[in-house]
Amino acid sequence: MRRRAFATVLALSAAAGAAQAVDYRSVEVPAAILYDAPSQKGKKLYLIKAQTPVELIVPLAGWVKVRDAEGTLAWIETRNLSERRTLVVTAPRAEIRDADRADAAVVAVLDKWVVVDLIEAAAPGWAKVRHRDGATGFVRSTQVWGL
Repeated sequence: MRRRAFATVLALSAAAGAAQAVDYRSVEVPAAILYDAPSQKGKKLYLIKAQTPVELIVPLAGWVKVRDAEGTLAWIETRNLSERRTLVVTAPRAEIRDADRADAAVVAVLDKWVVVDLIEAAAPGWAKVRHRDGATGFVRSTQVWGL
């Protein structure tokens, strides 16, 4: 009986977690410091450059615990973030295509860690994006992070 109750609690917890929306922002300033605690007195971990997407994990007054594309958790000052949605290429190479299909023409090829603006979610498994050089099209969601 205990195992069944424990399994039910685990299933309900997983369902509740899946129902929560994931929230992303991008870094607005040229470079922002990430800290190990929500304070400028905390240990400085590293710099994160402008337009990089981060996942919001825990908001506090003036601070947000974020996760980056590599899974690192750190604190950033809220004032350094923008509502702007960006994605970062995490695959060795990503292709922007002119339609949300694998057989569509390639508009541009992007290297790992290149940032693109998210225009909108597209067909399942795709996102419509714009590169800073103007190339606009669709990229596979498995090749980017920040959706």
